[in-house]
Amino acid sequence: MILKCFLITEKSVSLVEKNILTAIVDIRAKKPEIKREIEKRFGVEVEKVNVLITPKGEKKAYIKLKPNYSAEELLSRLGVF
Repeated sequence: MILKCFLITEKSVSLVEKNILTAIVDIRAKKPEIKREIEKRFGVEVEKVNVLITPKGEKKAYIKLKPNYSAEELLSRLGVF
């Protein structure tokens, strides 16, 4: 499983307004795999994916959705908001 969980922090909530989702993903996952997983699982189109390794050793992905999709709507559909 590539996607572990979505993060809801002060920073990630402010990024949702810019149509960006923040998620913890598998440490071995590559950007194209993350993009494919999000598009397939949630039926949205991804514009780009940025990743970083946190000091805890987790991989964090910033997933920017295309303008015709809403990150806020996606998270509320999942019951996160």
